[in-house]
Amino acid sequence: MPSQLKRQVGLGNAISLNMMNMIGVGPFITLPLVVVAMGGPQAMLGWILGALIAVCDGLVWAELGAAMPEAGGSYAFLREIYGRHGAGRWASFLYIWQLGFSAPLSIASGCIGLAQYAAYLWPSLGNNLPGVTHLRYTSVLAAAVCLLVLALLYRNLSTITRLAWILWAGVLLTIGSVILAGVTHFHAAQLTMPAGAFHLTPAFFQGLGAATLIATYDYWGYYTVCFIGGEVRNPGRTIPRAVLLSIAVVAVLYLLMNISVLGVIPWQELVKSGDGRYAVVAVLMQKTFGLTAARILAALVMWTAFSSVFSLLLGYSRAPYAAALDGNYFRAFAKLHPKHGFPNVSLLALGIVAAFFCFFDLSQVIAALVAIRIILQYVLQQVGVILLRMRHPEMPRPFRLWLYPLPPLLALAGFLFILFSRPDASREFIYAGVIAASGSILYFVRARKRREWPFTAQAK
Repeated sequence: MPSQLKRQVGLGNAISLNMMNMIGVGPFITLPLVVVAMGGPQAMLGWILGALIAVCDGLVWAELGAAMPEAGGSYAFLREIYGRHGAGRWASFLYIWQLGFSAPLSIASGCIGLAQYAAYLWPSLGNNLPGVTHLRYTSVLAAAVCLLVLALLYRNLSTITRLAWILWAGVLLTIGSVILAGVTHFHAAQLTMPAGAFHLTPAFFQGLGAATLIATYDYWGYYTVCFIGGEVRNPGRTIPRAVLLSIAVVAVLYLLMNISVLGVIPWQELVKSGDGRYAVVAVLMQKTFGLTAARILAALVMWTAFSSVFSLLLGYSRAPYAAALDGNYFRAFAKLHPKHGFPNVSLLALGIVAAFFCFFDLSQVIAALVAIRIILQYVLQQVGVILLRMRHPEMPRPFRLWLYPLPPLLALAGFLFILFSRPDASREFIYAGVIAASGSILYFVRARKRREWPFTAQAK
């Protein structure tokens, strides 16, 4: 069945979708978590290392996205890298299977962040529901936001891209306001490092690994355009430019924002426990321009979070559709909306699962998301881009990653450092293992029934 998607996304729309996905609510709620991980302003090292990993990984996405501009992003990459009729069929199925968990986790994190800033505006939202233990109003609000975004995306892409520009303007206004407030009230004395901040002890590297994990989560999203590759105009030029420009701009904004916050709010305050610390930029604005400005900024952060969820759900919904269209996922996901021509079943499935994940703790959501993605997607792509160069050197590549093969090797090293440097990572490994095992069982049962790889000889 041929794809019926139309190429109507230009460079401007691609960059706006990427940056909405990248900025989202992440940096506005995770800065305290990064500071806690390293115990002081030296946590900026986590942001810097995260940016370097993003650049190296982004170059891999740029080459693969330009060479294979199809709906689904990583699904198409893994299928072709490891063999359309061979192991690539299993690898790409496993990717879509894990996406059914990791994509909703990513979407849910944005909804949870939005709800936590709403609790800054209306503190009663932080209370538990009457008669229900450990269930807060913020969780219900987060799930409701997810369902609202789902309803807004239930329309044609041309309408969505117009709305994306409006949402993106709010994103830039939000982060610009934070930087302005910090720069105009900056106190260098706030950046005083604790004793032994840079002693290269095991604790230092464990903290750096935890900080980089969170920073990596905040940078992710520069590849959103690859998931809608089948709808991008002139993809050989647009996709690499969108990926790399998004990383460059967002890295600068993140570093400026974090320095601004740490120059106003003592880092000792950021490590205090409690959900209130997540509204850190609202606290920054309250200290600099007063309560009214803080409330306005909190509303803008909610706008930014909403924009991120909008972009995430839009991009990820195309991946199960591409797999089903290829005959490598559940058939129902290949359906398009009869009027507007978007993958409605895929959109609904991811949106509903994301609403369910909104009832989990934010830090657990982020850790599980990052570990699952690295193990079941990013490692396969870093190795895969090298294998593809070796096996198919003749393949047309409108963009060739710079300094090959250093970027994939450095990105791989960075991801493995994130995974293995943390002493409490076993839980996330278990999550990834369960998802990999269950997906593999599903694939091999189906493959045996269909006489597909590895149960019958196929061309590589």
